[in-house]
Amino acid sequence: MIKIKTILSAITSVTLLTGMGATAPVFADTLDDVKKRGFLRCGTGEAKAGFAMPGDNNQWQGMEIDYCKALSSAVFGDETKFEVVPVTSKVRFTSLTSREIDVLVKGTTWTYSRDAKLGVDFAAYWFFDGQGFLIKKELGVTSAKQLNGATICISPGTTSEKNVADFFRTYDMKYKPVVIKAGPETLDALQKGRCDVITNDLSALASDRQKFTNPDDFVVLQDNIAKEPLSLYVRQNDSRWKDVITWTRNALVEAEELGITQENVGQHAKHPIDPRVARLLGAKGAYGEMLGLPNTWAHDAISAVGNYGEIFERNVGEQTRMGLTRNLNQQWYDGGLVFAPPFR
Repeated sequence: MIKIKTILSAITSVTLLTGMGATAPVFADTLDDVKKRGFLRCGTGEAKAGFAMPGDNNQWQGMEIDYCKALSSAVFGDETKFEVVPVTSKVRFTSLTSREIDVLVKGTTWTYSRDAKLGVDFAAYWFFDGQGFLIKKELGVTSAKQLNGATICISPGTTSEKNVADFFRTYDMKYKPVVIKAGPETLDALQKGRCDVITNDLSALASDRQKFTNPDDFVVLQDNIAKEPLSLYVRQNDSRWKDVITWTRNALVEAEELGITQENVGQHAKHPIDPRVARLLGAKGAYGEMLGLPNTWAHDAISAVGNYGEIFERNVGEQTRMGLTRNLNQQWYDGGLVFAPPFR
């Protein structure tokens, strides 16, 4: 736990006029802090294949890491100016509000209560997920509606815990919860028979399945019992930094829609035919300056990691061990939920 004095020293006292004449603290501008420090602190998952995993020489890889690289490139013009800070589900929000991290990228569902009372702001969706179940194939279960009476390993304090309770109540089924810390302990409990099934985001279960010695002995049920829009989070009352986070994500999405890739972004920047491309890549207007960034910020981010589709396919797509299809993570014109507001 950090001291109150430490927290207060990180806050700029600004009086906001409200109907009641109340005051509210406004956090110091994180963008300025990051620039002064020379690197950003990116809060990621501890170890989740396809999203954030340490590799050779502790070189992290995954969708979350690619977003950190994109953000580093947008701010500094250099994809290496960031520090990976793995955070658990238990401390992810306090790590953000106590300024141990600058942005929370770790797969975290946007919910009403989190947005309203935790001192954090939702910045942008980056992955549309759902919640499901992972079970041993030998049990012959093919649907979540066959889990009446099952013993389920559940991580405390997560949306998954609440969603399971809602699902079983809806279908008038019973279950026995085994509260256990997320991570290797959960997988070990499933493998040793302490529980019949584990539950999590579908993407996390697909990742967890790869950790078993014989992944084909386990199956992720196709039922999707809850919406899980995974989002990027920043501290409350830090609007310029929130804009940087949001519009960096939007730039990667817009690039895919406009056919801009990691390979061709340089050519598009030199000879932009479409005015939307010119605005995005800094050839027209001062769109970077509006965010406090260089006008090449989006160009630099795309050069580092490619567009949203490239990031998805490289890390979790059908040709990877994760084998995920785009589904809701398709662009809006292909029937998905992914789109960027106009760069105008």
